[in-house]
Amino acid sequence: MGVVHLADYRPMGEPTAKILEGRTAAPPRSTGSDDPVVDISGALREGRRTESRHTLVRWVRTPRRPRLWFEILLIGASYWVYSLVRNAVPEQEAAAMRHARQIWHLEQALGIAVENHINHAIESVTWLIVGMNYYYATLHFIMTIGVLVWLYHKHPGRYASARLTIFATTGIALVGFYFYPLAPPRLMRGGGFIDTVAVHHTWGSMASGNLAHVSNQYAAMPSMHIGWSLWCGITIATLTRPVWTKALGLLYPVATLVVIISTANHFWLDAAGGILTLSFGFTVSFLAYGRFTYHLPRSLTLATASNQAS
Repeated sequence: MGVVHLADYRPMGEPTAKILEGRTAAPPRSTGSDDPVVDISGALREGRRTESRHTLVRWVRTPRRPRLWFEILLIGASYWVYSLVRNAVPEQEAAAMRHARQIWHLEQALGIAVENHINHAIESVTWLIVGMNYYYATLHFIMTIGVLVWLYHKHPGRYASARLTIFATTGIALVGFYFYPLAPPRLMRGGGFIDTVAVHHTWGSMASGNLAHVSNQYAAMPSMHIGWSLWCGITIATLTRPVWTKALGLLYPVATLVVIISTANHFWLDAAGGILTLSFGFTVSFLAYGRFTYHLPRSLTLATASNQAS
């Protein structure tokens, strides 16, 4: 057993006390701006704002069963406003004729200025050009409303997005009508075009004849015949199953393009403008619903469940 020398004995706790005495006391924690301080109240406010935004987005994107009376009223009122605004645009004949010559010269430079040849060739076949006159005057309304009604009944989960696409497309077209008045080829002086409605006295068109004075004759850019027909064609081709209906859907905007050129109501570039406005409409709908119309669930039940899950 070892021997303990009294000289070496230190009471318990003495080394610890000496060590603590040799240390410098830690400075108190600064509350200045150099230290990161968590702003709990600010974080909570930001969290509430974020949650509110997410709630609003979910509310906007949640599909609701459309009410037939409301849809009929909305479409009727929208078309009335469209016609009112379109026809209230000041008819700047000088500017419209100048723009028509600019478009025609640009197409000549591009090597695509053949509308007058097509116009004369089709006009020589009476039954064909008369049919095209009636097609131009009526079918774009019938088809567009018909596709909307079909979506309302068969694809209610996609209906609101599709309707928004059409509304946004038409709205941006009104901007074009106002800021870029454009005479159609049939009214352009020196172009050699034939006004087929005036020649064959067909009814139903407000573009020529006795009804011309109540319609803006210089709202040719962009072509809503192309914008609306292309929307109808894409919708039919994408959402129907039979091959023959898909084919008809794809042919419809092509036939409309032939009609608007043959009747001298539009230039090629007007059709390009219609495609651009439809692209704008699809973009607005995508931003509002987070997906393209055709990628949304078909039924309201699936659409609501998908939206809540996201």
